[in-house]
Amino acid sequence: MASYADVLQYLSSLDYPAEKDEVVREAEREGAPPDVLKALRALPPVDYANGTEVARSAGIEAAPEVSPAQRAEQARDKKHNRVSQHLRGI
Repeated sequence: MASYADVLQYLSSLDYPAEKDEVVREAEREGAPPDVLKALRALPPVDYANGTEVARSAGIEAAPEVSPAQRAEQARDKKHNRVSQHLRGI
């Protein structure tokens, strides 16, 4: 299975926005393995703004080793660091 890093590696020199066909051609030029090419060929035929959008559209997660349950737990356990200092004591 293609990984997020693999997809980004083979598309690192692609100029965005790019259409699906451009994405696939670039990966082929860069020597992407069959699993990466298979994932890219299955993309919907739209314009992609960046490599992250390509990987997400291909159904490749940035951190597949983290399960949905672990992500939920991490979200619950996070301190709310984005709250302004003057609101923290409320």
